[in-house]
Order: sequence, then C-alpha cells, then structure tokens
Amino acid sequence: MNQPPANTNPPAERQWLTPDPLRGQPALVTGASSGIGRAVALALARAGADVVVNYAANAEAADAVVAEIRQLGRRAIAVQGDVAREDEVQALFAQAVEAFGTLHIVVCNAGLQRDAPLHTMTLEQWNTVIGVNLTGQFLCARAAVREFMRRGLDAAVSRATGKIIHMGSVHEVIPWAGHANYAASKGGVAMLMKSLAQEVAPQRIRVNAIAPGAIRTPINRAAWQTPEALAELLKLVPYQRIGEPEDVGQAAVWLASDASDYVTGTSLFVDGGMALYPEFAHGG
Repeated sequence: MNQPPANTNPPAERQWLTPDPLRGQPALVTGASSGIGRAVALALARAGADVVVNYAANAEAADAVVAEIRQLGRRAIAVQGDVAREDEVQALFAQAVEAFGTLHIVVCNAGLQRDAPLHTMTLEQWNTVIGVNLTGQFLCARAAVREFMRRGLDAAVSRATGKIIHMGSVHEVIPWAGHANYAASKGGVAMLMKSLAQEVAPQRIRVNAIAPGAIRTPINRAAWQTPEALAELLKLVPYQRIGEPEDVGQAAVWLASDASDYVTGTSLFVDGGMALYPEFAHGG
C-alpha cells in the first residue's frame, strides 16, 4: 500500500465539520436493516457517504433502507450475508468493492442476543452469540483492513487510510447476569478493537468502538414500551431519557470523519451515563 506522508498535520485553518464530511467515502454497515444499524447507515448517508446495507434475513427491510438512502441523493445497495461465515463476509466485501470501487468506512454492527441463565445456557446459545457478535466483527474488520491496505491512503478524500467502527455495549464494562454470552462477546469486542487499533495505526487506519446503553430499538422493546417499564429503565440512566438510534448514528458520523482524526483505540459510550453506575449516586 501507499505509505502515508511523514508529516500530515493539518493546516491551522482547516475546517473539519463540513455539510458532507463523508463525501467520496463509501461505507459498509453490517446488520443495517433495522435498529442501530439502520440509523447508522442513514446518518452516514446524510453526511455524504454511499452505503452498503448488509442484512442477514429481512431483504424487504434492507431494501427500504436502501430506498431511504437513495432519496438522500446517495448510492446504496443491499447485500445479504451472515457475518459469522467467512465465505459470506468475503462475498459481502467483494460486492461492496465491485459496486463502489473501494470502502473507506466499515461499521461492524451486526449483533444478537440468546439470553439464558448460565446453568441452563446451551452451547448453541453461547456459540451463536459469540459467532455473530465477536467472530463476525473479527471477520469484517479483517476484510476492511485488507481493503484499506490494498487501496492505500487517499489524502484527497480522508486523512485516514480507512476507518473501522465496532459496535460494543455498556456491557463491555457492566456485568449482566443472565446474559453472560452477550457480555462476554462485547468485552471481547472491546479488546479486539483496542488490539487492532494498536496494530494498524502506523498504516493510518483508525479503529474505534461505540458502546451504546439503553437505546430504543426492537431488540429491547420490553424495556421501554410501557410507562412502567420505561420508569424502571430510567433508574439506570442518569440523563433520564432513553437513547434513540440516531444518537448512535451521529456518534458514528463523528468517528468516521476527519473531525476525529486523532482518535483511535477508544470506546465512545453513548449511554446517558449508564456506565457511571448510577446506584452509587445514592449513599454509595
């Protein structure tokens, strides 16, 4: 790959925040047919990126996201693929590069839950969650690094050779009884992100994570759909509101843009303070 120039500090007058900071930077978002992935895909498109919308099963929902992105004036395609399968990840990235020439941004978002107390959790439940949430992020990050290194730095488009955003969780630091497989997968994602960031920083590839807290998505509908459930949930959120998928989308735009060029190896918590252990605010 082309090596980055030795001195690439920006001029003092450089304007980081422009109306379309991601123009000319194709992006791929896994698990983008609903929830956080959908919001991230749309936010990147609003910021100027063309987007590959990956989905596992719901083609109709993915096509709807593609249509929304195209209405914003950006290019978009939907590509089915199970991120836990190496061959399908390779095919996903091949289709993305064929469609858009390269990728500059990869958001490893696809994830799922298979909840159970540990003493009743099956090996299938454990392996399914680890396979998608952790192995899937490894496979997509590896494919992203390979594409970024193949292309090399394009300083006219971005100061970074490429940007990878892992989707973590507050449960990379907060234990979660009854969800050991999920918490273990997100703890693993945090160290995968940091280790990879350390490894590829000399190639000017930035690797970060977003760690959402309570976000209003279908996966956790039971936690917010009634006033009583929402009141219980907000006991865990010092900021006293539930997060919206768009909160995560805006964080992804910042991490993907040159505005965060000196940020790598970091988990950005988008959680209204959930990771502050709010119970300790009262006689802790």
